[in-house]
Amino acid sequence: MITFYHAPWSRASSIHWLLEELGVPFSFSAVAIRAKEGVPEAYRSIQPNKKVPAIDHDGTVVTERAAITIYLADVFAEAGLAPAPGDSARARYLTWLVYADSVLDPVVAAKGHGIDFMGPRYSYGSFAEMVANLEKALSSGPYIVGDRFTAADTQIGSGIHYATNVLRVLPDNPVFKAYLDRLAARPAFQRYSQREFEMAKAAGMLEGVRQP
Repeated sequence: MITFYHAPWSRASSIHWLLEELGVPFSFSAVAIRAKEGVPEAYRSIQPNKKVPAIDHDGTVVTERAAITIYLADVFAEAGLAPAPGDSARARYLTWLVYADSVLDPVVAAKGHGIDFMGPRYSYGSFAEMVANLEKALSSGPYIVGDRFTAADTQIGSGIHYATNVLRVLPDNPVFKAYLDRLAARPAFQRYSQREFEMAKAAGMLEGVRQP
C-alpha cells in the first residue's frame, strides 16, 4: 500500500496525477504546509525539509518528485508509463524527469518573483533558455518523450500548467496550449484535477477560483 504525503495545489499535485495514471491503490496523509504554526516536526522523519510530496510504499520512503516518479513508474511497470532500461527512449525520459525539478521548477519560481536570470553561478540557466528547450521538444512530438505519454509528462505537464494558468509567466504559445489540451483530455488528469479542487475547497483555498 502507498501512503501519499500530500497538500492540495502544491508540488505534490503532480504525483497525485501520476498515481491516478498508474491506477494503484493509495491513501492520503495530509501535510498542513500552509498552517500558521508550520508543519509538525515529526514529519521531518519522512521529509527532511518538511516539504511535500513524499511516499511510503510498504515501508520504503521516497522523497523528491523525480525520484518518486522514477520509483513508482518502475515498480508498477505494467502501467506502461516508463521506457524500460535498454529502451532508447529511457535516456530522454530520465532527462526530462530530472529537468522538471532541477530547471523548470526553479526557473519558473524565479520568474514568478520577477527574476529572469540569476547569473551563471546558478545551475539552472535562464527562463528564455528553458522556454526554448520546451518548445523545441514539444514541437517534435505530442509528448515530452515523443509519441507516447509517459510519467515524465505528469511532471513536465504539471510545471507548464502551473506556469501558464497559475503564475501566468509562460508566453502564449500554441505548442504549449496544444500539449496542455492533450493532457487535460486524459481521464486520470480529470480525476486528479477534480479531487484537488475538492480538497482545496475543503481547505478554504478557493477565493474565487473557478472549478476545473
